[in-house]
Amino acid sequence: MPKYKPVIGLEIHVELNTKTKMFCDSANDANETNPNTNVCPVCMAHPGTLPVINIEAVHKVIKTGLALETKINEFSWFERKNYFYPDIPKGYQISQFEKPFCEDGVLKLSSGKEIKIKRIHLEEDTGKLIHETQNIKHKTQDQDVSGSMFHASSYVDFNRAGVPLMELVTEPNIETGVEAKEFGEEFQLLLRYLNVSEADMEKGQLRIEANISIMTEESSKFGTKVEIKNLNSFRACERAIDYEIKRQAEVLDSGEKVAQETRGWNENEGLSFVQREKEESHDYRYFPEPDLPPVRLDKAQIEFIKQEIPELPASRRVRFTKEYSITEKDAEVFTVKKELGDFFEKVVTELETWLKDQYITDEVNHKEIIKLAANYLITEIQKLLAESKTKVSSLLITPEDFAELITYIHEGMTSSSIAQEIIRIMFDTGQDPHQIIEDRMLHQISDRGELKKAAQDVIMANPKPVEDYKKGKVESIKFLVGQLMKATKGKANPQMGEEILRELLK
Repeated sequence: MPKYKPVIGLEIHVELNTKTKMFCDSANDANETNPNTNVCPVCMAHPGTLPVINIEAVHKVIKTGLALETKINEFSWFERKNYFYPDIPKGYQISQFEKPFCEDGVLKLSSGKEIKIKRIHLEEDTGKLIHETQNIKHKTQDQDVSGSMFHASSYVDFNRAGVPLMELVTEPNIETGVEAKEFGEEFQLLLRYLNVSEADMEKGQLRIEANISIMTEESSKFGTKVEIKNLNSFRACERAIDYEIKRQAEVLDSGEKVAQETRGWNENEGLSFVQREKEESHDYRYFPEPDLPPVRLDKAQIEFIKQEIPELPASRRVRFTKEYSITEKDAEVFTVKKELGDFFEKVVTELETWLKDQYITDEVNHKEIIKLAANYLITEIQKLLAESKTKVSSLLITPEDFAELITYIHEGMTSSSIAQEIIRIMFDTGQDPHQIIEDRMLHQISDRGELKKAAQDVIMANPKPVEDYKKGKVESIKFLVGQLMKATKGKANPQMGEEILRELLK
């Protein structure tokens, strides 16, 4: 059988977080649950109404394009994309085709591979179709219930119709489902850093379609393209692409031809299914929108937008690893969880002040205490945030108090187990660590005499591990240290406790 090379391109639709819709002043509110509330004569296409361009939406698209290193077209215009569907009030969609705002960009993956971006354009979203079915039991004269029949009803909610929709189209230089998934995740993160969209896939604010074909390794001609829709997660995108590559290979291996079509994705069954034949661009009969003027941008406007671009994810990852000497894995957490990363930086500022006040200037201590802060934030704080479904912005713990606790741990004034207890109390109450330690008598035991007495009791109560240790099983000391921590309710200084146990067992 011939070997095949996948050729994959993505189309990603993003709802922009503007205050109003694309061509009218109806509210753009993704959280509105009452159907047909955020509508007006313009977005409902009543006769005699005219669209007006939302400049904020144009601004956000240009901002995204600049972040992705695209060429910004200083002269652009909108066009009518003609097709008939119940969720499009006008019978056409105002979009862009000939001259999009952004062209020829790039987004780099973690492997270093650059995924090329063909275009980013702006259009209006459609309404939302809602389908309901009811299982109705019906009666006959001879029997109470003769069977069931299904009654289906369909509705259209126009709240989403007219919402500013940015579409990004990649070049077909993606080769695997894994690459497509990473591209989608990185693009979503970028959108959130730029504050152009929440990009919440569960709310439909980010929607992915994949175009997939395969070609033999010897061929220079692309295979027949199939579009996959209904991809409601990045994992679904990865699975659908991998499935479709395999399906198309099996079709070609059997001597048949791959049909150019649009297919849906069934996540539960893990397979794609035919929806309709794939349209070509000429099927939409694009022509310039006569009710809207062309958009002209000058270099000064573009430069002004460029100045608004913050530090982006790729730069943040590099900076965190270099500036704070943390692992790439930890830097990734603080990049993806941006609020947690911002909190970490505030904690580091407090710790650096403390180090300076203590006249601690050596690099080893500096790195150790910062790594300690990163570790407790990523493990303990993240766990508590997840359990309580709380955002970092709602944390009762201040960066100052968290940094203070980290100094106690670093100085050996509290053990790891006690620190976890203190963090939980801080999380629930917002109290500072010093007050918690005083009120609850959580001071770490570092008195040698007190620890020696506790260690002697542990040795007397655990003859078997003691015997094992004396016979050369050095790992038994860890068990004895654990028993010492248990006996002192976690208050013992573990390093000092282990040292005393070893001395007593000589």
